[in-house]
Amino acid sequence: MGAPSIYQLIKRYRTLQTDIITTLPIVILMPHSACNCRCVMCDIWKGNNHLRQLTEDDILGLLGSLRKFGVRQVLMSGGEAMLHANFFRFCEILRKEKIRITLLSTGLTLKKNAEKLVSLVNDVIVSLDGHEPLHDSIRNIPGAFQKLKEGVEWIRTLDSGYKITGRTVIHRLNYKSWPLIVESARKIGLDQISFLPADVTSHAFNREILWDLPKQKEILIPKEELPALHSVIDGLIEQYAEAFRDRFIAENPDKIRKIFDYYAAFYGLNPFPYKKCNAPWVSTVIEADGTVRPCFFHPPLGNVREQSLDRVLNSGEAVKFRKTLDIDTDPVCMKCVCYLNLPPHGII
Repeated sequence: MGAPSIYQLIKRYRTLQTDIITTLPIVILMPHSACNCRCVMCDIWKGNNHLRQLTEDDILGLLGSLRKFGVRQVLMSGGEAMLHANFFRFCEILRKEKIRITLLSTGLTLKKNAEKLVSLVNDVIVSLDGHEPLHDSIRNIPGAFQKLKEGVEWIRTLDSGYKITGRTVIHRLNYKSWPLIVESARKIGLDQISFLPADVTSHAFNREILWDLPKQKEILIPKEELPALHSVIDGLIEQYAEAFRDRFIAENPDKIRKIFDYYAAFYGLNPFPYKKCNAPWVSTVIEADGTVRPCFFHPPLGNVREQSLDRVLNSGEAVKFRKTLDIDTDPVCMKCVCYLNLPPHGII
């Protein structure tokens, strides 16, 4: 989308200065709570028998707040949002409001839904966990890689310029295959690939009970393997210098090195990497049961089935949360793996 108008800029500055939401560039919706993968680093699929989903009335009920806040982009997340029978109806409603739609997807049903995606969704971000056997293993879905590849290829036959990017969670099971992930992203035909470490400490991703240490260790890179991780990163930065320059790898080398710092911090070898984030001021998360969060990781602020979104986000409790949140010292923020920093003049 284009640059924000002067009016939008003023409202963004006002929000950041007063902690009262007057504009909200980004909303993350979770239309459907279930997932069609069984990933080792995520517990969303464990709640598939307790389905929650947003309704068309929920989406229509949001429109007043979306207009009031001038929402410019909706990220459809999950679970797998396309499991919702009315997913594309939701997209139609939002597109009529001239809101950009991005889908975060497992990629398993891209081919089946290609035509509707090209016409109703602006871009897609798919999960990629490794080269073919490793991706299928981590996803616990035989043929997952091939379905993802076929889906991307089919979309390209409909619209060769359609933007499809990838995102990889780097952890114990795939860090040694990092170069193969880059090659696989090219093989599939992605426009870009980004990387982040694994979250093992929060209630996000359907963790009603926090992971205990043995479970964390299944995903955390062991202390004795940190030199190997460092070596892999050094090799990646050297081998794929051109991919960094042309932004096929979304992060710059310094940010990639912070993935090492993140894992090293679990063993007290350095602080958790510094991050600049304003997600609670420029975005919100609405879960499949209507629960509203300031981001994926912090506690709920309310529910859109009980109050309008603008009332939830500007309640006394929500404003106090933003006023007192210190990103640098908050324990949730310090260990965050998926942060957002959108300056007032930033373009979505």
